Amino acid sequence: MNQLDFWFEFGSTYSYPAAMRIESLASRHGIPVAWRPFLLGPIFREQGWDDSPFNLYPAKGRYMWRDLERICVEQKLAFRRPSTFPRNGLLAARLACAASSEAWLPEFVRRVYLANFAEDREIADARVLESILVSLNQPAALLREAQSPEAKARLRSQTDEAKSLGIFGAPTFVAGSELFWGNDRLESALARAKSLAPR
Repeated sequence: MNQLDFWFEFGSTYSYPAAMRIESLASRHGIPVAWRPFLLGPIFREQGWDDSPFNLYPAKGRYMWRDLERICVEQKLAFRRPSTFPRNGLLAARLACAASSEAWLPEFVRRVYLANFAEDREIADARVLESILVSLNQPAALLREAQSPEAKARLRSQTDEAKSLGIFGAPTFVAGSELFWGNDRLESALARAKSLAPR
């Protein structure tokens, strides 16, 4: 069965609803999901942006926040507009990279998104991430490991891989060699992944 790669950024608004629904949708189709955290900052800088395009272009930002509210109502997701946007997801991404093969990773990702977009908590704060780890019965020592040179290199490498794939925003889903950008393209990406599965 061909897997679906889910490339996400913890500061990304539309990655929030995608992260909350991808696992249940993919399991319905029998498609395994590979959770791939990366950083948008380096990609944006290569495009000449020093901030989120939703901040750089106010009309686009106003539309996005209202659109996200509608999506969250439709999906019955809690939503509180973050008092800081975009939040720094660097440490959370390093943790997620280090835990890429762990069964608790999807729930960790969902809880970080809830902290950011439903609870307006500072996800760059190690204490917030520690509380999430503890709630998942995981040791706080993982935070130290996430700040090791190896963990930093792993996230850099994953962000470089995203760039090499042509990823320019989040969420992005990769099925085979095809990219699907945006929460609203999840169903199309799953259909593509299913079509690539051996008969």
